[in-house]
Amino acid sequence: MRILVIQQKRIGDVLTSTIICNNLKTKFPDAVIDYMCYPNSVDVLKENPNIDNIIPLSNKVRKSIPSLFKFIFQIRRKKYNAVIDVYSKLETNLITLFSGAKYKVSYHKWYTKIFYNYTYERFDAIASEHGLAIENRLLLLKPFISEKITDVKPKIFLKESEINEARQLLKNHNISNEKPLIMFGILGSEVYKTYPLEGMAKIIDFTVAKTNATIIFNYIPDQKEQALEVYNYCSEETKKHIVIDLYCTELRSFLALLSQCEMLIGNEGGAVNMAKALEIPTFSIFTPSVRKETWQLFENEAKNDSIHLKDLKPEIYEQHTEQYIKEHTLEYYAEYPLPLMLEKLEAYFQEYKN
Repeated sequence: MRILVIQQKRIGDVLTSTIICNNLKTKFPDAVIDYMCYPNSVDVLKENPNIDNIIPLSNKVRKSIPSLFKFIFQIRRKKYNAVIDVYSKLETNLITLFSGAKYKVSYHKWYTKIFYNYTYERFDAIASEHGLAIENRLLLLKPFISEKITDVKPKIFLKESEINEARQLLKNHNISNEKPLIMFGILGSEVYKTYPLEGMAKIIDFTVAKTNATIIFNYIPDQKEQALEVYNYCSEETKKHIVIDLYCTELRSFLALLSQCEMLIGNEGGAVNMAKALEIPTFSIFTPSVRKETWQLFENEAKNDSIHLKDLKPEIYEQHTEQYIKEHTLEYYAEYPLPLMLEKLEAYFQEYKN
C-alpha cells in the first residue's frame, strides 16, 4: 500500500500534518508513506520513521504549467493507493485528480467533489483540548481508521549527533547549564505576526527578573538588525543575560538548539509548534487576527500557555470581523495590556515550577 500526504504552506502546518503519517504507519506498518511539502519545510520531516519519502514541490514547478504536469505524471507513476491532500489548492487538486489513487481525501469545498471522493467539513467551533488544527487533520483519517485516535501530537526526531552539536555550540558560547536557558521568538513569520519589539523587550526584562535565565533569540542573519533593536530596548541588567550572537543558519541545527532550552517564549507560529513537537514548554503571543481556537494547541498541558487579544478583550471580536481585525493588526497589538500579559506570564512561571 502506498499513501501520499500533501501539506504545503508553512512549517507549522507541515509539522502538524505529520500526525496523519504517524497514525497511518501505526495502522498499516508495511505501507509506504510519502509526504509532499515545500522545500523550506523538509527539515521538520527528516528522521521521522513514519515517513518513507519526502517529496519537495518547488515554486519553479508550481509556477510553470509544463513543469507542473510533468511532476503530476511522475507522481502518477508511483501508483499511490491513497492521496490525502490537507492543502487542497489548484496544483494539489490536480496532483490528486491525476494520481490514479482509489482514495482521494481532502476537505469539503464547493468544488472538491470534482477532485476527491472523500471530503469532510472542517470543524469550526467544537470543544477540543488539542486545538482545531489537530481535530481537522484527524478528520482526514476517517476512511482508514475507525477507532478513536489517541496519538495526536506532532513529533520532531533528532539524531544524537545533532543534539551533541547543539550542546557543543552552547559550550562554545560559554553557556552554562546551571541557569535556565530560554529562547525568545522575537519575530513572527510576517510583520502582522510580530508583537511590537519594544513590548517584547519589556517581556524579556520581566522574564530575566523572574527566572535569572540565560536568553537567546530565534532569528536568522538577515534579521540581525531587528534582533539588535530588541536587545537595545532591553535594560542594561537584562543585556547581561542575552547571548545575542548565538543563532543558527540551518533549520536542523535550530531544532537541536531548541531541544536544549528550558522553554520558548514569543510570537505564536512555526517555532512554537516545533517546540511543542520537541516537548519544550511554550508561552506564545498570538497575533490578533489568527483564530486562537485553531492554533492554541495542547494548552490542556500546564507546560503550554498563550495569550490572545480575544482572551483579554472579547468585545473587539463581537464588534468586528476577522478580516477587519487582520487588516488593522498592528493597531490591535496596542490593545494588549502589558500588565495583564506579564501577570499571566508570571502565573505560567509559577505553574511550570510546580
